[in-house]
Amino acid sequence: NSVPNDPRSPFVTSGIRVGTPAITRRGFTEDDAKELANWMCDVLDNIGNEEVIEATKQKVLEICKRLPVYA
Repeated sequence: NSVPNDPRSPFVTSGIRVGTPAITRRGFTEDDAKELANWMCDVLDNIGNEEVIEATKQKVLEICKRLPVYA
């Protein structure tokens, strides 16, 4: 998938496209979605930092428990 308004060719990977249907289905609030976006940034800003990755993984597991796919 190309990124809208990206000046690069669609054949050049240059961004991340994030959809929201799955988190909407789970019942995420706007604040939950912002928190998720921050976690994504934390991991991208700390690529290779296992401590950040593990801490983020635990946060994701917690929110998935709180907001399961089928409640």
